[in-house]
This record gives sequence, structure tokens and C-alpha cells, in this order.
Amino acid sequence: MRRVARLLVALGIVAVAVFASAFVLVLVVSQQDERRPVDAIIVLGAAQYNGRPSPVLEARLAHALQLYRRGLAPVIVVTGGRQPGDRYTEATTGYDYLRAHGVPDAAIRKEVQGGSTWESLQAAARFLHDERIDRVILVSDSYHSLRLLEIAGEVGLHGRVSPSGEHLSSGTELRYELRETVAVSIGRVTGFHLLDRR
Repeated sequence: MRRVARLLVALGIVAVAVFASAFVLVLVVSQQDERRPVDAIIVLGAAQYNGRPSPVLEARLAHALQLYRRGLAPVIVVTGGRQPGDRYTEATTGYDYLRAHGVPDAAIRKEVQGGSTWESLQAAARFLHDERIDRVILVSDSYHSLRLLEIAGEVGLHGRVSPSGEHLSSGTELRYELRETVAVSIGRVTGFHLLDRR
């Protein structure tokens, strides 16, 4: 029994250490903006309302548009499928936003099936690889950055993060950071493809 108790204590210490290190990394990476010339910008999907981007999605699209106009990439990839009851996909909403802001059709790619971050990046990686594109800027919220980088690596993309700058209340931001810490900790053990989180 003592050996079992010691083993359980040791496992608990390891689990706390893993969680703590992941939390620190989530915080550190969330402060980074690695914008530089790449092959494509990938915008992670978020809610849309009957073809109108939510504030979160609009912030991501506006940031991607800024990066594109600065000449950091010739292509923008919009991602995200359709939620039950929706008429529009998140990607189509993003596409319409970018076209309305002057981005030519030839510069936009759509990933319209993804229901999670991994699904969207995996599908985008597949068609980007067909175009021999693998260097990308990933645009989402800052707390999402570490998991994005690790998923990108898992699907064969060389990712850099440039957060949209969407501001959350301190309590909400901490909740998302803790959620991301759990997701990263589990994903590193099981592989991110098994996580069903956005």
C-alpha cells in the first residue's frame, strides 16, 4: 500500500508539473506576434450570424486583412464549417468579408468542413500542400496560440502566430487560458486530433 501511495503521489506531482509548465507556455506564447513574410495566412473560424461575422470572427478577419495588405502573404485561407441550423459556413462568411474589403478571389482559399481547430488546419494543410505551401501565419485569439502552433506542426505546417488582438475581460481570459492549458496537456499525450475543441 505504501508503494501504491508513493506512486500516486509521484504521479500527482508529475501531473501538476506538466499542467504548470503548459500554463506558463500558454501565457508566454499568447504574448507573441511572429508576423513575417510567409506563403499564406490562415484565419481560424468563429461564430457567424446569418452571414455576418461575430465580433470575434471580424477581429480575426480584419487582422488577417491588415497582414495581407502589408504584403506578408499572397493568400488568405478562411476556415470553419456550418453549425446546426446555420445557412452559412464560417469560411464563407470570412470569404464574403474579405471580398467586400477588396481581396481578389484568386487570393482566397476556403476550408468549409472543419468543426474543430484540428479539423480545419488538417483540411487546410491538405490543399495547401497541393500548392506547395507550408509556411503560414495563424490568426486567432492570443490564448489559442500555443495549441495552434502544436496542431500546425502535427499536420505538417510551419506555423507562426499573429493574434487578432480581441480583448477579453480578465476573468474570461483566465478561463480560456486554463481551458487551453488542459487541451495542450492532453493533446501532447494523446495527439491533438482526439480533441474536439474549437
